[in-house]
Amino acid sequence: MTPDDFSRAFAYAFGDRDAKSMAELMTEDGTAHTLTGIWAEGREAALQAFEAEATGIFVRARLVTGKGTVMPLGPDVALLRQRYVVTGAIEETGEEMPRFGAMLIAVLQADGLNWRAISLTFTVLA
Repeated sequence: MTPDDFSRAFAYAFGDRDAKSMAELMTEDGTAHTLTGIWAEGREAALQAFEAEATGIFVRARLVTGKGTVMPLGPDVALLRQRYVVTGAIEETGEEMPRFGAMLIAVLQADGLNWRAISLTFTVLA
C-alpha cells in the first residue's frame, strides 16, 4: 500500500464497519482521534474506539471520497489530508443524520511494504 492508497483503504474499512482493518492502518503505538471525539493511544485502543463507533452512530454510514493530498515529508514519512462526506450516520433517536463533511489528517510512516498512521485525526468539518 502506498500513501495514496491509505485514504481508500480507510474509506472501505469504515464503510464495511471493519474496525480491525481500520486499526491495522495504524502503527502499533499510533494515536487516533475519531469523529465522535474518542482519543486512542495504541492500535488496541484504536480498535476499541473504531468498534464502538461501527456498532453505534456509524452502523450504516459510508464515506464518499472528496479532495485529498499527500505531501512527502521524507523518504519514509508523509502527511495525508483527505476530505470525505459522511452519509448514513444515525442519531440517538434512531433517525438518520444529514450528511456532513469530515477530514482525515494522518502522518504516515513506511514499515516495509505498507504505510501506517503514526497519528490519525478524523474530524467533522463545519
